Amino acid sequence: MFLEQGTIGPMSEAERGIIPSTAVSPPARGRLLPLGLEAVPWWALVLLLAGLLITFGISTSQVYKDTLAFLWSGVALTLRLSVSAYALALVFGLVAGLMRISKQPVLYTVSTLYVEVIRGVPLLVLLIYIAFVAAPLVSEASAALLTRAGLPSAATFVRGMVRSDMNRAILGLAVGYGAYLAEIYRAGIESIPKGQMEAARSLGMTYWQSMRHIVLPQAIRVVLPPLGNDFIAMLKDSALASAIAVPELTQTGRLLTARTFRALQTYNMVALLYLTMTLVGSLGVRALERWAAKGKH
Repeated sequence: MFLEQGTIGPMSEAERGIIPSTAVSPPARGRLLPLGLEAVPWWALVLLLAGLLITFGISTSQVYKDTLAFLWSGVALTLRLSVSAYALALVFGLVAGLMRISKQPVLYTVSTLYVEVIRGVPLLVLLIYIAFVAAPLVSEASAALLTRAGLPSAATFVRGMVRSDMNRAILGLAVGYGAYLAEIYRAGIESIPKGQMEAARSLGMTYWQSMRHIVLPQAIRVVLPPLGNDFIAMLKDSALASAIAVPELTQTGRLLTARTFRALQTYNMVALLYLTMTLVGSLGVRALERWAAKGKH
């Protein structure tokens, strides 16, 4: 046995210089997967296998085929509801986020009140309140003003828009998620160095020109991944619209269960459809994260 100072055990042949160190390789580990698939995460493989088994089971079961055919309209409405509400929430969030960083006390106070109040109320309660309290009050007040202004056709249009359960659900989800997106926008804008704004102002740009052309493009790249995550969250929370009788996926599943009493097959399919949509959305968010990371270098 040979020990050198600073070692805690016998030296290997490579350390003594008998065998070049480059020739020593770690013991080969048994490969359970074919070459090229070692980097694939196990959870993805499990989901893929489960998806194949479920697809085979659905394709061989007439009950599941009929269930899927009935629920398909709910899937389409869920996607339409989520995309429409999120597009409106992006606008609400951007406006509130810009007001949150404003030096004007009134703008800052109004936006802070909106963010704190909306985030302190459960989304389901907010959705019901907007659908049955706020929206009717606002529509009647707006219609009265339009009628007095000599625009009865516009008043009728406003009443018709707010009377739709779908539009009320879109508005409720947009108002609720707008408060969360406002904080994402605020954090993204504040992450941009202040020197960017100062340099733009020194070139003669106004505040809004600097924000539009210099700060916001960089901030949007930073906040894209969290915005994508919030879209997936809204896709799941769109199920709350069933509380106001919007025939999205969850409500369609309830109707089918009440008609056929096949709760097992119906809610298995509902859960599978939500999982499929969210997994596809997660892949999109990961692609956004990689694209945003490339833009930082």
